[in-house]
Order: sequence, then C-alpha cells, then structure tokens
Amino acid sequence: MSNIRKGDSVIVISGSDKGKKGSVLKVFPKENRALVQGVNLVKRHQRQTQTQQAGIVTKEARIHLSNIAHVDPKSGKATRIGAKTLGDGRKVRFAKKSGEVIDV
Repeated sequence: MSNIRKGDSVIVISGSDKGKKGSVLKVFPKENRALVQGVNLVKRHQRQTQTQQAGIVTKEARIHLSNIAHVDPKSGKATRIGAKTLGDGRKVRFAKKSGEVIDV
C-alpha cells in the first residue's frame, strides 16, 4: 500500500521535473503511479469534438511513486511518512522530519 493519497502535497525528487511541487490528482496503485498537478507535462494532439477545439493540448502524465515524496508541512522539503495512533484512537500519518500530522 502506498503512503501517497489523492490531495497530498508532494515534491518530485528525481527526473526532469526535479524540485517541482504539486498536489496529487489521482493515484494508480496497481501501476505504482500518480497524477500530480503541474508535473510531468506532455503535449498531445486533440481531435475536435462538439465541446473542444482541435489542436495540441498540454496535460499531466503519470509519474512513478518512487520519484515523488511528501512535502513537510513545516519546512517544505521532502520527508518520509510514519503512522501513529492519537490519544482519541484515530490513526494518522505524520511527517518524520518535523513530527507534524498530515491527516486532518
């Protein structure tokens, strides 16, 4: 199971988009890939439809989970994720660098 979920704030740690930050739009667990907003942009030819004009469209492509990491809420740098149980019994994810809780 992946630590990365939809809506998480992540940073690219390797590849041509290294250093870019974005939020996760969708996760594909079977392929170990995710769709991150504004990262791994590719150009695709779009055929004209009733609602959309024809032309070259720029959109996000899937990126492998090994190439992205969570962003630490305090420092803004890449961090690993741990799990702990709070006093009220909730299981939450936290950033290992700062100890800050990620799940709200």
